[in-house]
Amino acid sequence: MFSDPLFLLASIGILTCLVIWVVEAIKMDNTSILDIQTPSQSKLSKIGFVFGLLILYSVFINAGDLSIILLLATIVSLVIWITGKFIGNPYLKSSGRSWFIPIFLIFVLRTFMYEPYQIPSGSMIPGLKVGDFILVNKHSYGLKIERTGKSFAMAKDPEFGDVVVFIPPHKPMPFVKRLIGKPGDKISYINKKLYLNDTAVPQNYYKTESGIDFYLENFNGKEITVQHMRSRPSSAPSEWIVPDGMYFAVGDNRDNSNDSRYWGFIPRDNFMGTADYIWMSWECWTCVPSFERAGSIE
Repeated sequence: MFSDPLFLLASIGILTCLVIWVVEAIKMDNTSILDIQTPSQSKLSKIGFVFGLLILYSVFINAGDLSIILLLATIVSLVIWITGKFIGNPYLKSSGRSWFIPIFLIFVLRTFMYEPYQIPSGSMIPGLKVGDFILVNKHSYGLKIERTGKSFAMAKDPEFGDVVVFIPPHKPMPFVKRLIGKPGDKISYINKKLYLNDTAVPQNYYKTESGIDFYLENFNGKEITVQHMRSRPSSAPSEWIVPDGMYFAVGDNRDNSNDSRYWGFIPRDNFMGTADYIWMSWECWTCVPSFERAGSIE
């Protein structure tokens, strides 16, 4: 994100607009009506708004971390608020305060509590479907500002069966999978069955629908539903040893999931948190959003 020329250009542009806006606000008469903007200030606001949209677009296409942008916006608005209070400028003081409070609250909520995310693929069917909007618990494994990196407080390691949200080593965007391997574990996948340290993960047949077999698996006392497609033959037996500091995750849709079986292990610091809740489903732009699937994620 920070190497994207569009992001850098838009950031320089919006900072330039802010500096010019602050300089003009300082020149304003302190008795001026707070909610009246000069023509130049109105123009700066519009230009800044365009630059802001370009920054958000860059964050979106690069799967960037919006928390960093929110942190910077929080600091800038706080500086404007303090500056206005220090020099006795009511316009800067009012503007900085009105920006700081909502931006700070959004920053805290999104960075340390919950981040919204939409499921883009069917790798976690039947539990999570394409178009599900979920809430990612950002404090499941500790508190940190960036998506990746070490936690500065409340650090906790992922557990078997967790629906984890993480940034894989090969692609800078969030993935959602089921955690099935921790450091030192031996993972085997034979005839569409998982083995953990040479012991088969308990699996019981559930039902068959439209050529798909559903099974109930038990992970660490947690029962989950996985599916296998009869049209997909069993792959050759595979085996992995999870290195120190690494983890192994797979999709519940075992025959149609791009996961650790194909691109490898997940570093501990790459976990964002856990997928805790479905709050809405919206399968396509022309579809009507639905709340029928809203609830906790198993």
